[in-house]
Amino acid sequence: MVLIGMFDSPFVRRVAVSMKLLGFAFEHANWSVGKDHAQIRRYSPLGRVPTLVLEDGEVLTESAAILDHLDSVVGPERALVPTNGAARRQVLQLMALAIGAAEKGRDLIYERIARPPGKRHEPWEERCRSQMHGAFGEIERRLVQRPGRWFMGEHLTQADITLSCVWACLHDALALEEVPYPSLVALADRCEALPEFVATRMPWFAAAL
Repeated sequence: MVLIGMFDSPFVRRVAVSMKLLGFAFEHANWSVGKDHAQIRRYSPLGRVPTLVLEDGEVLTESAAILDHLDSVVGPERALVPTNGAARRQVLQLMALAIGAAEKGRDLIYERIARPPGKRHEPWEERCRSQMHGAFGEIERRLVQRPGRWFMGEHLTQADITLSCVWACLHDALALEEVPYPSLVALADRCEALPEFVATRMPWFAAAL
């Protein structure tokens, strides 16, 4: 299999970390959505990452679809998202909050790198910041209520992976240094110490876009 996209994207990185945790071997096409856009569009008409080329040549796009496929292959006992019940709802909701924060953070990043300073709209940027921090604040509240090592106790799930990949990216890209999210930061630090995260750690570079 071939995973297309750079690891400075939290969407690409969460797929890479998940594949490593689940034992999937893959090649990494370290292509940028900026300078390698034409190459990526050979596999993804939208030119978006991550894109995963399966062994039989089938192409999967969007991280949620890719992660769902990986879970279906390994089965419910090893799946990183619980298959049913309250556990599934809780994991999916934390993932949704993390992805929402990532999308609003991405909007802020694009404003900074793609729009001239005189053309930026501060009320829009402030709205994105408030939504991003609103999501992180709700995540912090939920983590405080769960004192285990991971969000679901002693079992690492896609909620932990997604949240940590999002936090690492936005922390680097937006310089989120002074933030009141101690439980979130502690969880991300535990994830970043795992070999699967170390192997995919990549500094965020605006030029990569």
